[in-house]
Amino acid sequence: MVPERHTARLLLRPWQDSDLQPFAEMNADPEVMEHFPSPLTRAESDALATRARAHVEEHGWGLWALEVDGRFAGFTGLARPGWNPELVEVGWRLPRWAWGHGYATEAAREALAVGFDELVLAEIVSFTAVANERSRAVMRRLGMTHDPADDFDYPTIPEGHPLRRTVLYRIRAPRESR
Repeated sequence: MVPERHTARLLLRPWQDSDLQPFAEMNADPEVMEHFPSPLTRAESDALATRARAHVEEHGWGLWALEVDGRFAGFTGLARPGWNPELVEVGWRLPRWAWGHGYATEAAREALAVGFDELVLAEIVSFTAVANERSRAVMRRLGMTHDPADDFDYPTIPEGHPLRRTVLYRIRAPRESR
């Protein structure tokens, strides 16, 4: 059994079958998916949830389902990007009703603690499209730093696509965690 993780207001937990419908609704929302190439179909959304669930169950960490007052609120956690499995990223995706409450930052802080304290990672990254100011603000609130020399063209987004250019933020483990 994968342990749940609690913050002051949030629950990071393993995925449940009941998460699939609200997850699909969130992933179909054009505003939520504004900084992704396209909203996800139900099949794509279910496949993403299945992969996230399997990773958390196998490894004890990953992209956890996020819950606020008993309500599914998207995901947050740690993942290895397919284009560079040497990295570990912290990421999140929340439905619009959960925006503006600090949930992404609070949940991501818990994920960073897992990465640094339990997985003993030296560094965690996060990345997004250049125009995604909401996520970039979360990265800054987490204490992540941005060096424009680290920015890159996302490998699966076609040349010329406005979302191809990607900013990368980094945070190193606190000295006492090393």
